[in-house]
Amino acid sequence: MNISTEEKKVILQIARNSIASIYNAGVTSKVDVSKYPILSSQKGAFVTLTKNKNLRGCIGYIISDIPLHETIKDAATQAAIGDPRFPKLTENEFSKIEIEASILSEPFPMESYDDIIVGTHGLILTESGHRGLLLPQVPIEHGMNKEQYLSALCEKTGFYSNLWKDKILNIEMFTADVFSEMEFENE
Repeated sequence: MNISTEEKKVILQIARNSIASIYNAGVTSKVDVSKYPILSSQKGAFVTLTKNKNLRGCIGYIISDIPLHETIKDAATQAAIGDPRFPKLTENEFSKIEIEASILSEPFPMESYDDIIVGTHGLILTESGHRGLLLPQVPIEHGMNKEQYLSALCEKTGFYSNLWKDKILNIEMFTADVFSEMEFENE
C-alpha cells in the first residue's frame, strides 16, 4: 500500500488520541487530515492493543465507507472499551498499552487453499451465516503453519477446527500494512 513512515506515525497518533479522549487525557497533537491523502481514503482497518505483549483489545472493519482517519478513531475507541473479550481499558492501563494498526487491502476470493501465504494473507471465512476473520500477523505471532491457521479460522468462526478439510470453504483473503508504536519507540 506504500504508507509512508510519517503517515504510519500519524495513524498511530490518531488512534492514541482517540483512546486518550475517553479519559479526557487531552489530545497530544492535532492532525491536519488534508496533509495526508491516505487519511481521506476509504480502507478497512483494525486497531490492536497489547499490554505486556498480551492482547488487550482488537476491533476493526474489513471495509469502510468512511475516511480512514474516522475508521481508525472508531476502531481504537472500540478496541479500548468495546471488545467483548476484555473489560474496558482503564485510565491507569492507558499509558501501558502498545497500539498496532493494520490497514487492509480490498478482500479477494480464495480459489484454493494453496493460494494462502502464511504471514501475507489475512483470511475471512463466511459460512452458514457465520463470519470470522484472522489478520495476517496472527499465524506468525502464534507460530502457525497453514493448516493450523485454517483450523484457527474455523474455530474463531464457531466451527470445528477441521471443517476446512471436509470441504472448500467460502474464504476471502486480504493483505495488510501492519505497524505499531514499538517500531517508532526510539524516535
